[in-house]
Amino acid sequence: MSLQPWDAPRAVGPVDATVRLPGSKSLTNRYLVLAALAQGPSRLRCALRSRDTLLMAGALESLGTGVTDVPGESPFGADWQITPGELRGPATVDCGLAGTVMRFVPAVAALARGAVAFDGDERARQRPMAPIVTALRDLGVEIADGGTGRLPLTVHGTGGVGGGRVRLDASASSQFVSALLLAGARFENGLTVEHVGPAIPSEPHVVMTVEVLRDAGVEVDDSGTSRWHVEPGPVSGLDVQVEPDLSNAAAFLAAAVVTGGRVLVPGWPQYTTQAGDALRDILDTMGAEVTLTPQGLTVRGTGELFGLDVDLHAAGELAPVVAALAALADSPSHLRGIAHLRGHETDRLAALATEINRLGGDVTQTGDGLVVRPRPLGPGVFAAHDDHRMATAGAVLGLRVQGVRVDDVATTAKTLPGFTDLWNAMLAGEAGAPEHR
Repeated sequence: MSLQPWDAPRAVGPVDATVRLPGSKSLTNRYLVLAALAQGPSRLRCALRSRDTLLMAGALESLGTGVTDVPGESPFGADWQITPGELRGPATVDCGLAGTVMRFVPAVAALARGAVAFDGDERARQRPMAPIVTALRDLGVEIADGGTGRLPLTVHGTGGVGGGRVRLDASASSQFVSALLLAGARFENGLTVEHVGPAIPSEPHVVMTVEVLRDAGVEVDDSGTSRWHVEPGPVSGLDVQVEPDLSNAAAFLAAAVVTGGRVLVPGWPQYTTQAGDALRDILDTMGAEVTLTPQGLTVRGTGELFGLDVDLHAAGELAPVVAALAALADSPSHLRGIAHLRGHETDRLAALATEINRLGGDVTQTGDGLVVRPRPLGPGVFAAHDDHRMATAGAVLGLRVQGVRVDDVATTAKTLPGFTDLWNAMLAGEAGAPEHR
């Protein structure tokens, strides 16, 4: 927690900067899990070093996996060398507030021999866990959770899982499906996962999971509707360069729109499974010029900022920054398809409405989203609610609104350590990466 609120800097003119971003959190944590389950060593280049990924590395180390630093070429620190080991307890896993840790690692712990206890931050105990707990129990895994279907819980692994077929409702989080798929090849009979219920949110993350499995030589059949089958077999070691985190780019690209400036994010992939790629269409719709070249993605503000009606069901992680832009636009916006954000690091819909309205805005919650009606905004404290994406939304508002103070900007370390260094460098027109921490 910051000792005092951070004064979000107001832009004095159009930004003009190149912003280099570290690797994707979603990809880094998926690669870490697969590397722990592989039959040989792996190397992750340009992997993200943040609270969430360090918690994942620590969780896997506690189960017997070797994770060591090796020299690399990333400006954000060393590469990771992962050496698989025999999975075993007893172990204790600190999940922090990381959904990938609290949902992915229990399926890995089911393959270990011994008890593995899971707990995390206070808010982590409120996040949905029941679908993965129930699915693992249906596969014969013993889990003690006091009947809550939430953290804290303990997985009592026996050294293997039979596998087979499991049905679950993943409408609260796509991570429940990804958790099972990532471990499925190591189950004796493989695994078939069927989703039953409303549409899965952030489904591009499931596509991402399938692709990283295939990168590791795992055979996956995703040809059915809401059904995935993973064949049993070995997981190959990986040597991969992790793509930049496109969702972390949202605030920086939004700065170009808000200030009428230009921001280039190098290394933006021509093809990706990251949900953050939706920024290209969103910012274009809101009036920006968006150009993707082999050098990266460039966004230029045009002096216009339009409201929009957008379904963010597949890219809910972008909602906080999009809501901030909508609050500064020249017409109302409707953000739809994001009811699942109530179960994230905080209830993001309530938090966004509360904090933007605190500054004088007009945001109304709907059953599955937000209606944002632009109004003149004024100074005030913008509470982050222990949520990294809330903090970056406050930074975007501060570019235009004098006197915005984010109460806990340090929470951005969850996925982007050195955020304020990058932000200040962008405003100063500097290129590069923050000092590695």
